[in-house]
Amino acid sequence: MGKFKKIETSIEGVCIIEPTVFGDNRGYFMETYSELDFKELGLNYHFVQDNQSKSKKGVLRGLHFQKQNTQSKLVRVIKGEVFDVAVDLRPESKTYGKWEGVILSEENKKMFMIPRGFAHGFLVLSDEAEFTYKCDDVYNASSEGGLAWNDEDVAIEWPFGDIKQEDLITSEKDAKWPTLKELRKTDLFKDLK
Repeated sequence: MGKFKKIETSIEGVCIIEPTVFGDNRGYFMETYSELDFKELGLNYHFVQDNQSKSKKGVLRGLHFQKQNTQSKLVRVIKGEVFDVAVDLRPESKTYGKWEGVILSEENKKMFMIPRGFAHGFLVLSDEAEFTYKCDDVYNASSEGGLAWNDEDVAIEWPFGDIKQEDLITSEKDAKWPTLKELRKTDLFKDLK
């Protein structure tokens, strides 16, 4: 049995990874990444950067992407719970504009593999959450882009629960990203690489 289980989603290239967890009365142990095991699953990535963030309940980060230095991301939660989302921005994709989401938590230990060409974001569902992710290219602030989290055409079904939309906490920048229709009118798609 492999150390990781790959679960396909409705969008080609986006998948959920379940690690094998070894637990006993002392706690647990698991591998969170193995380049060799991932390659056996058809996930041929070479990660060059790890990031971590901490956020409180109601924080919505995203939806982010880079126009150049596009990044594939392997994301997971090490404390708390988030709803994580990837939106397909690949212009020639049959799932262009579609989204996939998954609850990631310290309990379920699932990971979300998001290839290049996607906008990414998450909503914190627990009192606080610590979120970590691997990237296969470096962050480039000058090529940063974003997509409106509440774009009606994309229609992400955020599980707000007891979080009121007017109480969401976003950055000023995240509150101003354009819609997919607005993005389509820009040169994003000729530059996305």
